[in-house]
Amino acid sequence: MAPPIDPQAQQEPMPDPIASASETAEPSPEQRLAELQARHGEMSDAYLRAKAEAENTRRRADEEIAKARKFAVDSFAESLLPVRDSLEATTAIANASNEQLLQGVHATLKLLSQALERNRVVEINPPAGTRFDPHQHQAISMVPADQEANTIVAVLQKGYLIAERVLRPALVTVAAPK
Repeated sequence: MAPPIDPQAQQEPMPDPIASASETAEPSPEQRLAELQARHGEMSDAYLRAKAEAENTRRRADEEIAKARKFAVDSFAESLLPVRDSLEATTAIANASNEQLLQGVHATLKLLSQALERNRVVEINPPAGTRFDPHQHQAISMVPADQEANTIVAVLQKGYLIAERVLRPALVTVAAPK
């Protein structure tokens, strides 16, 4: 025979209406205010830290820019010193022949060219017949020529680029239209 069933054992206990109301009820205004004040304090602290970090980053960037401007020509000046030394040595020779002076000038020009090349200063010296480019060339005059119009006839003065920016345009004469 089966054991007798207790009617109270099968029923689930009734939830306490006071306990369940306090669990689902919203916090009191004082609790909510305290939570919001704590959250506000955290946000204010985070804001002040972020603001300080931004100021420090800006200050460091300004210092780096100032250093870069101050020492930007260091490398260039350093590569020009041998050119100066060579010129001084050439002028120091009292009884130099024209040939010796010419050799000294060629050696100095070679040093100068190397210094410019090391510092990304590139010559603009277009050959005759090259199409005129107003971004790199400056036309001094137009002359009648047996070549296509708006092409370079002669270079009067070389131009130079530094890091792909025109430092000085090449002065050229250009073929006039026929």
